[in-house]
Amino acid sequence: MTLTIVKRLVLSFLTAIALFLVSVSLVESWNQPQIQSRLELYQTNLLLHAAQVQLGEEQPGMAGTETLIGANPYETALKQYRDALESVEDNLDRTQQQLEEAVVVNPSVPQTVPQSPTPPLVDPSGVSPQTSKLTQTIAKLETLRNELTLKIGILEAHTSQVAAGRSRWQQLGDRPSVANNASLLKTLEVVTGIWSDPPRLSPNTEAIVNENLDGWFRYRVLRELYQVQQRPDALATLEAKEADIGRDALLKLALLTGLPGLGFVLGLILLLFVAISRLVKGKEALLARHEDEVWQTPWDWETIWQVLILGFFFVGQILVPVILSLGTSALGWQMGSLNVRTQALYILASYIMLAGGGLSVLYFSVRSFFPLPEGWFRFRWRGNWILWGVGGYLTALPLVILVSALNQQFWQGRGGSNPILPIALEGRDSLALSVFFLTASVAAPMFEEIMFRGFLLPSLTRYFSVPSAIIFSSLLFAIAHLNLSEVLPLVTLGLVLGVVYTRSRNLLAPMLLHSLWNSGTLVSLFLLGSGAS
Repeated sequence: MTLTIVKRLVLSFLTAIALFLVSVSLVESWNQPQIQSRLELYQTNLLLHAAQVQLGEEQPGMAGTETLIGANPYETALKQYRDALESVEDNLDRTQQQLEEAVVVNPSVPQTVPQSPTPPLVDPSGVSPQTSKLTQTIAKLETLRNELTLKIGILEAHTSQVAAGRSRWQQLGDRPSVANNASLLKTLEVVTGIWSDPPRLSPNTEAIVNENLDGWFRYRVLRELYQVQQRPDALATLEAKEADIGRDALLKLALLTGLPGLGFVLGLILLLFVAISRLVKGKEALLARHEDEVWQTPWDWETIWQVLILGFFFVGQILVPVILSLGTSALGWQMGSLNVRTQALYILASYIMLAGGGLSVLYFSVRSFFPLPEGWFRFRWRGNWILWGVGGYLTALPLVILVSALNQQFWQGRGGSNPILPIALEGRDSLALSVFFLTASVAAPMFEEIMFRGFLLPSLTRYFSVPSAIIFSSLLFAIAHLNLSEVLPLVTLGLVLGVVYTRSRNLLAPMLLHSLWNSGTLVSLFLLGSGAS
């Protein structure tokens, strides 16, 4: 009895810590930018490259170019960048207001906002962690706002709005945050000089453009430069290179829009089919299979509590971060300074530690109940689990896409994102991408499906109906990812995963669905990221 009381007290204490840490993470994600906003700009960059392919010079296999890029691709791109700038400015205003409120609460906070684009991670003046994070967020938003402003000016100049572009660059040059950014000042001077009347060029103009601009924006400024310098050979070489890149971008756009579009349509058809089948056949329908059949659960709520708190939140939010922090400190590492390969291996190692710790807690929590009743943690290689997994993936596509579209309207680019995604988006290293794939498409589906569908969902059927258990486990699955903007889409995905598992009674089915989903996300990130180069 005494041991039971002590265990409950320890679990209660850890639960309070877990709730606090989860709450802090969710609150911190409130003003963090979503990766979705960046994905839209990366797709816009592909659109700009693809627009260089003349509609009348389509190559075999490139039919339907206008369908992919639209009738006015440059105006579309300009609108996307302006919308992104507006979103960044709104987030910047909100964050600055939060910092001002923090200054009122804590008068020891400096009254001025740091203008450096790279503020120190630790403030020697003793500023609170909240204020330090706010100043870092402001600096990042300022840097992004400056970058977007510069690029919008180039787009405006390209679309015969040269006066508007020069005016925008003038406003950018007057910002305090630009004063200490030498590369941005040089780039600003270069683009302003090229589009001046008459043009003003410095001897190292071309080198500055190649060093500080990327993607379509680099090529557009170089094209204008070569025309001003009257260098037809350099211009012809540039145009040929742009044409090759444009055809490659067209293919990537076709994959990015065509495959999800096909999956969306197939998913809608499948959803309609299973809904009609459920209405016509009732309990005999495939979707009704096992829908009311609960698991025989030998343990009670305390074991569920223990596995969740110790096996997931304690290990994931406390133990693994502490171990990794001690390890990186001993090695003298700073995450921001690590190359993409090391970051990928670091993330994989942390996930393996999380999975190893969580599954160990799960095993020792339920081993006293061995042998388990029929149906627990079932992996059956024979059967129709592949059909359930692929069918679930197709069904999830339209549901999550629609929910995400509505969700995006509410969050307006805020709410945070999985930290793996930006690294994978910007990474160009094949080994790093392979490690990300191993982490997201193999390790994550195996561990998360064992924990949330293999253990949590069936355990909850001891106290709830199967539909209620699916909903509750999906909510915890979404919250565990610690980003507010991802809660609704992940709940939707979790619901489909839960239905697939309860109907198939085979963990391989939701694992396959989960792996397909994460793999599709990584492939999209790779294709989009290549548009910036």
